Order: sequence, then C-alpha cells, then structure tokens
Amino acid sequence: MRVELVKTSGFCFGVRRAVRMVEEVLRRADGPVYTLGPLIHNPQMVAYMEKRGAKVVGLQEGLPPGVVVLRSHGVAPQVKEALVAQGHRVLDATCPFVRNAQMYARSLWEEGYKVVIVGKRGHEEVEGILGYTEGNAEVIWEPKEVMSLGELNRVGIVAQTTTPFEIFSLVVRELLRRARHLKVYNTICDSTVKRQEETVALARRADVMIVVGGRNSANTTRLVEMCCELGRPTYHIETARELRREWVEGACLVGVSAGASTPDWIVQEVLENLNLWSEGGK
Repeated sequence: MRVELVKTSGFCFGVRRAVRMVEEVLRRADGPVYTLGPLIHNPQMVAYMEKRGAKVVGLQEGLPPGVVVLRSHGVAPQVKEALVAQGHRVLDATCPFVRNAQMYARSLWEEGYKVVIVGKRGHEEVEGILGYTEGNAEVIWEPKEVMSLGELNRVGIVAQTTTPFEIFSLVVRELLRRARHLKVYNTICDSTVKRQEETVALARRADVMIVVGGRNSANTTRLVEMCCELGRPTYHIETARELRREWVEGACLVGVSAGASTPDWIVQEVLENLNLWSEGGK
C-alpha cells in the first residue's frame, strides 16, 4: 500500500498568519488574551491555544479588558467597534483574502449595486462580509436561487473565499442572463482552488481518500464532498485516532488531503499511522 499526500494540504496562508499572531501576542501580552469565537475551524488547534492562554469568548459585556483577536474568518465592522467601546485592544487576524471580499462588498454597496455574496448563509465569514454592507446583500449558493432575487439592474458579486469555482461561475452565468449590469469580483482564495484541484486529481487515482480536518470546517467538508462525488470511498477524520485499518485494507493507493485549518502535526500523525500499516505494522 502506498500513501500519497496532497501537496497543498494543511494550513493556508491566512490561517498560518492568524496562528502566528496569537502566538506572538501570548508571548508579549501582560493581561488577558481572547479570541472572538474559535480563531480557526479546528477543535484541536483551538484547544491547544486555549491551554496556552487564548480564551475563546463571544461578544459579551463584563470581560476584563484585554487583547481580543478577531478570527481569520473576519467580523462585521460593528463588532470591532463594540469591542473597542468595551475597552479592549483589538488585534485583527482576518485573512487578507477575506479582507478583500469585505472591501469589495462595501465598495459595491456604496456605489449603489445590489450586492450578491456567493456563499453559505450563516457562515462566520459570510456574516462578516454582510456586515460591510450593513446587511444589505443577498446570500446565495445555487444558481436557481437567482430567481428569488427579483428584478436585477446593477448587480455586484463577491464570493466566500472557500467557494468552489464551479459554483461561483454557475451563479455568475445565471446572473449574466438576468442582470442589466454586472460587476464581478472573484474573491475565491487561490490556495482553496489549488487544494481542491489537487485533491480531486489524487482522488481520481486513489483507491481510498482520507480527508483530515475539523468537522466544522466548510473547506474541509467540501473536499470530502468532491471526493465522494467521484465515487471514491472517502473518510473525514479530525485526528489519527479515528483511523480504521479496515478502511484501507486491499488498497494500493491511499490518498490524504487536509483542510486549510488543519495543523501539520495532525496531518503527520495520520501519515505515520497509514505508513506503519503499509509496512505491515500494527
């Protein structure tokens, strides 16, 4: 049995940047350090940072003033203003790609466009982008939802950064048919696209796929869905402890991919277990 890892697996630039920012502030802060919600969508990494002193909190009154780190998914500007008003120092760890989506959404809204966000309604990143239009945007995921938007004149479109390109392009195509004037910003993260493409390419060759990452991670879940759509036996795990030897028995090639919030040490533990089995170990 051979084990192959997707090259772009694991932390993306934005997640790595956010984690480094928290590690740095933990070294230097002389007071409480909070993250507003989970910094990233990986329970194991969040638990690790909590042990080091980064407490996960919500937007609440009564917290002793400290450093509040805004998660990589971003937040609405009103949230940041509320934290400052409560006396906290805010450290913005929003992914630069997410920041682009926020800024484009705001500029489109200010220019009078009907803003459409292609993404998952309720996802933290999408809620943050919505805040930059003061809630004056439509969130859709499927082309058929365009029909519910009513009369379309000037439409501006952005995407949740982890949206699969094929979904984004289908929505844009549908809007092209209906809108008189369309302005499109492709805000999909390059690393997301590359990871999805490489995962699909490996899944086409592999006998079994193992996808590693938080079950609350949208981009990890999408990798699982894409592998399943190819008809490949696919298993979504968060840690190596969840691996089952029977999943890979008889497989010649086992493919491994991991979401953008999955730490390298978790990926390595999975690979070590699979390679041990491939060598006949227990």
